[in-house]
Amino acid sequence: MYKLINSSTPLYIQLYNQIKEKIEKELSAGSKLPSIRKMAQDYQISKNTVESAYSQLFAEGYIESRPQSGYFVSDEIEHYLPFNKSKKQSSPPETSNFLYNFFPAQLHNNNFPNKLWTRLHNKVMNDTIDFGEYPDKQGELSLRIQISKYLSSSRGVQSTPEQIIVCSGFADSMFIIASLLKSFTSKLAIEFPGYNVVKQVFKQFDYSIEDIPINSSGISLRDIEKSQSKLLYVTPSHQYPTGVTIPIANRFKLIQWATQNNAYIIEDDYDSELNYNNRPIPALQGINHNNCVIYTGTLSKSLSPALRISYLVLPTTLLKKYQDLFTFPFSGVPIDTQKTLELFIKDGYWEKHIRKTRILNKKKHNIMKESLLFYLKDKIKILREGSGLSIVIVPIVKINWKILEKEAINKKIKLYYIHSDSTATFKAICMGFGSFLEEEIPFSVEIFSKVFLLAICK
Repeated sequence: MYKLINSSTPLYIQLYNQIKEKIEKELSAGSKLPSIRKMAQDYQISKNTVESAYSQLFAEGYIESRPQSGYFVSDEIEHYLPFNKSKKQSSPPETSNFLYNFFPAQLHNNNFPNKLWTRLHNKVMNDTIDFGEYPDKQGELSLRIQISKYLSSSRGVQSTPEQIIVCSGFADSMFIIASLLKSFTSKLAIEFPGYNVVKQVFKQFDYSIEDIPINSSGISLRDIEKSQSKLLYVTPSHQYPTGVTIPIANRFKLIQWATQNNAYIIEDDYDSELNYNNRPIPALQGINHNNCVIYTGTLSKSLSPALRISYLVLPTTLLKKYQDLFTFPFSGVPIDTQKTLELFIKDGYWEKHIRKTRILNKKKHNIMKESLLFYLKDKIKILREGSGLSIVIVPIVKINWKILEKEAINKKIKLYYIHSDSTATFKAICMGFGSFLEEEIPFSVEIFSKVFLLAICK
């Protein structure tokens, strides 16, 4: 039975919706529907109402008309509709409620300047956004001007606003680069161990990946010289995950290699704002006068990963190619977010926020380090510290990794591992502290250490 009532929704729409729902829930392919005349009589409605409902169902492929026979549920419908029977049989995905999540790239919600951001957002919504025009595909010019000024003063990056592209997170930045250089080269050289997201994106474009080992001075220049690659990905200011910084002499040698080999370098400056022990190292791009460095940064670790804001600084040699290739997409960052960020930087709030965030996370960093050393002492080595939102540790005792992972889950601890390949020839643990309150860190590390100690091979 269908329930048709007097309301603002037309009767034929009510009938259409209810028949459609019945098809999805109950009726099988080939089931016959009542004739238009019978339906009109049964529900005391006009034949035009029934015809309109059937016509819409027919147009959408739910029903078919058979000459001299009437209307039937389409024979093909079962292959395409998510019937409720199958929905009921499938169980909802399991979710784990971890009590201690050591995610290495997460900020605590208290870190975000919510009231200030809301006030600035309201201001730009009222004053500065033209919702009647298409946005700039590279990101709003006024925002790119502010980013260019900031990068020049804080990182020594040489750029004009025309070179900057506002992207929707790091993976989006890598997607653009991989698309842009696919016709230039099909091979990417990358630090080893390194950031797997880069590999994942470039493999989607069928790039071959060449691992270049890391030594005490960063990426191995000797191995780069042997490489035939025309594209290199590096994290020179603070290598991920080892924390090594490439010294200035080697930076010049990297530039020289790229220039002599007509190659490009992707410089990922992923945590430059969060350096706790020293002044931030100037960007590799800033010493480049040969247009061979593609600079990329993100606001995920300093402002918010939820906003999905990153940026590229393209060499001028690639601007024309970018304009020719990317004729259709627009920046994935919403216009109101861009305008709010522009005002946030322009009015000086960004610099204040960075200082506050650096002080806060330095405290968390130090508490995490002290707690790890207190509870695990000579059983671990700190591989990476002094910046970002995590400390990377490696065991210096033999660990049963399966026991560690199992016991961590039992204690509702979420751990994040770094390993170089499927054989786990290199394995470390990222101990993220950004999502914790200061007072939560010692107890969280204590719980982790108990699990760690259980996993030590006897």
